[in-house]
Amino acid sequence: MKKKKVDKEKLEDYAFILDFLPYGHPEDRRPLHKREPLAQIVGEKFFTLLEVSVKKDKNPLVADRVYIGKEIDRRDVVNRIKRKLRYDELTATAKSELPYVLEQMVKLQEDRFVEFFNKADAITTKLHQLELLPGIGKKTMWAIIDERRKEHFKNFEDIAKRIKINPEKCIVQRIIYELQNPNTKYKLFTL
Repeated sequence: MKKKKVDKEKLEDYAFILDFLPYGHPEDRRPLHKREPLAQIVGEKFFTLLEVSVKKDKNPLVADRVYIGKEIDRRDVVNRIKRKLRYDELTATAKSELPYVLEQMVKLQEDRFVEFFNKADAITTKLHQLELLPGIGKKTMWAIIDERRKEHFKNFEDIAKRIKINPEKCIVQRIIYELQNPNTKYKLFTL
């Protein structure tokens, strides 16, 4: 069996806990002492959904930021990455926590997403990247473009004040949409 070649530029270094399963999956029929603690996580950069093995003496909380990068000796919570997950493979807890964790992540990376609003461009002659965000149609798209021509947006508050939208909510909803629909034609934030 051949191993897949992984693009090192697309690997996650940090992730946030969505759900911690101290006794593994509930459907695992092995005795408790043979199960390993698991966590379902979302990557910080590409919002990759992953399942990881957690070190036995650790009890991470939802929304904790953990290192999952290549330097194994730096991993203080995560043993190893077990597999990539699809949205529908998340536990009920992970699905319910995802919007809140993503909102926290988006706020922590405010500069990255404000830059998106300042630089988003046309995809085709009839479709703009901004229109892919939930709640943004042609009218709002043109309002954003007109405002950023006057002066680039400084932060989320500036966008909300000048355009009357909640930029964090728009971004979080788009990320969730992309995770739920991995075969969508246009991706803004996920791989």
